Amino acid sequence: MDLVVIGLGYVGLPLVREACRAGLEVGGLDRDARVVAGLKAGLSHIDDVSTAEVEQMNEAGFTPSLHEDILDGARTVVICVPTPLSEEGGPDLTAVRGAAETVARHLEPGMLVVLESTTYPGTTDEVVRPILEKSGLVAGEEFHLAFSPERIDPGNPVYGVRNTPKIVGGLTPACASAAAAFYGKFVERVVEAKGTREAEMAKLLENTYRHVNIALVNEMAVFCNELGIDLWDAIDCAATKPFGFQAFRPGPGVGGHCIPIDPNYLSYKVRSLGYPFRFVELAQEINDRMPRYIVERAQQLLNREGRALKDARVLLLGVTYKADIADQRESPARPVARRLARLGADLSFHDPFVSEWLVEGTEVRNAGDDLPAALAAADLVIVLADHAAYDAATLARNSRLLFDTRGRTRDLRSETVELL
Repeated sequence: MDLVVIGLGYVGLPLVREACRAGLEVGGLDRDARVVAGLKAGLSHIDDVSTAEVEQMNEAGFTPSLHEDILDGARTVVICVPTPLSEEGGPDLTAVRGAAETVARHLEPGMLVVLESTTYPGTTDEVVRPILEKSGLVAGEEFHLAFSPERIDPGNPVYGVRNTPKIVGGLTPACASAAAAFYGKFVERVVEAKGTREAEMAKLLENTYRHVNIALVNEMAVFCNELGIDLWDAIDCAATKPFGFQAFRPGPGVGGHCIPIDPNYLSYKVRSLGYPFRFVELAQEINDRMPRYIVERAQQLLNREGRALKDARVLLLGVTYKADIADQRESPARPVARRLARLGADLSFHDPFVSEWLVEGTEVRNAGDDLPAALAAADLVIVLADHAAYDAATLARNSRLLFDTRGRTRDLRSETVELL
């Protein structure tokens, strides 16, 4: 087997697709029996890989498996398992350690092992390496070890695995060369970092940059509302500057696996040195309070119309964490809904990508396929995800009162429409 990918989710499956397209013999290892059974049947469980593409992968010889013996004889193993936050706020490396232990049982001389799971600097060398070396083989001498941060952007129609530059950091220069040669088979550009720690840091730097700048515009949204300033227009104006500025826009919070979680890995590592990472901690505080602020604004809007939030019919538009995908990981829609429900709102939701939605174990009513009718029936409509299906004119025309947290209607002027 040329390649075995451990973890066949949002990171691992797109990697498998590109490797299969390049003509590599690819296997996959996952502990979720439903995922493996679905892939064997030609079904996809993620947004960025279609069922047709899974069928093509299977025709190319892709072998998904629940059994670790698929690692026997593999030339390259790439670990793409989840790294959530622990209850203490640090990285939970349980899945990474488990994957490394599995690889160690099948490690052979000359094998290339790459960690793609996002984590704090030092993980590849300090955590993964010792586990792999329990096999009796020495990293950098008898097998290659590298880190290559995943750069998957779910739902992005332009950039994917093939045309997004791939960073690789090796334990040794030879390890880096081996990793670069591997990824060079199906990625257009490979960038070699100085080492594994630099590659690990690059990923955290990318997402911390986004996290901090999103927090900046979210805080601006709060005081611009008080000052009567249209922040969306101000951002559009600032974005005309051809240098020195990148536009970030406010929203109801941050979601997905990366932005709400990855900067905490860096903060964890910095705290272990005895320093506070004040930028990250402040950004986390600001972004975490946005769902509460959204509900406060919703109350103010209803009060303005002589309605109480209790028993008001509130329709949430879009419950995924970003536009035009079904991914609900860390979606800010959930804490917004949770607080609205606790304050007595009569909740319903509409999302073209989600048919059933649970909040704290309770199913929220689906408003149905007739969007104009659902809009008209609500006392307040809150836009939480800017899906392309949400036409601004339709939203404004049919809603009694619309609170747009995503700027979907920013080009309209209506007394019944308010922007974040």
